[in-house]
Amino acid sequence: MLEIRHLRTLIAIAETGTVSRAADRVHLTQSAVSHQLKTLESHYGVAMVTRDGQSVKLTEPAQRLVVLARAVVNEIQAAERDLAKIAAKPAGTLRIALECHTCFDWLMPVMDAFRMNWPQVELDLVSGFHPNPLALLADNKTDLVIGSECKSRRNLVYHPLFRFEILAVLPTDHPLRTKRYVTAPDFAEDTLITYPVPDDRIDLIRYVLKPARVSPKRRTTELTIAIVQLVASRRGVAALPSWGISNYLRYGYVIARRIGKKGLWSNLYGVTTQEVAREPYIRDFLDTARRECFAKLDGLMAVP
Repeated sequence: MLEIRHLRTLIAIAETGTVSRAADRVHLTQSAVSHQLKTLESHYGVAMVTRDGQSVKLTEPAQRLVVLARAVVNEIQAAERDLAKIAAKPAGTLRIALECHTCFDWLMPVMDAFRMNWPQVELDLVSGFHPNPLALLADNKTDLVIGSECKSRRNLVYHPLFRFEILAVLPTDHPLRTKRYVTAPDFAEDTLITYPVPDDRIDLIRYVLKPARVSPKRRTTELTIAIVQLVASRRGVAALPSWGISNYLRYGYVIARRIGKKGLWSNLYGVTTQEVAREPYIRDFLDTARRECFAKLDGLMAVP
């Protein structure tokens, strides 16, 4: 029998391409996901996936079920949203503070999608640089903080959004272009171009350069496009999320390399207070963010 859980699993496989990542997305073990696939194959008498190493590809019958799955899951979310509106009658403002500058690249489409579903909730971005954005929650100056920090704090709830890789961004003719990945010493002689934030908020510095005692020259700018333009004009190098530079890579404006053999990865969370986390429109905003980002951004994984 086809169940909602099967549909959610098929969507996860379609969007992640592996059983392990799909399992993370739906909060199951790999064996549980494999068991679901076997159940569907036994029920319908057709294969659901073909395997190529760690990757899996949905078969034509499975792709047809994914079309159904997206329609059904969207209808379920819409119904739950309507029930929440009837029960809670939400109104007011959802104030969002950003720790990550590049979040603007995906946040605006998410906000547009949210506005269509919750027109009575006014969205507002808390502007300016915030050295301690989580303090804004305690001071009731924001309702949601989007960032990578995940430390246990009283009365705060961390909602996993997605996991992404940070890549070294280089000019197209940079000497490091021949390397498969770069390491801390490779940054020593270049100017590192970053956002104007403290070092402990820059993963490359915090996890790669500082432990290796590498301190390159620095230059800062607030806009992602300005960073990419400076790199392209050979003013330095940078480290940016893979999804934030995909278009620039596609058009050959700059090149990118992994940082370390296994890559430099970061997790993104939405953080709220326990009281705000109960609001149905907050939960729906987070669900919308995950759905939109996994559907449209390159190289995302579920937060383990």
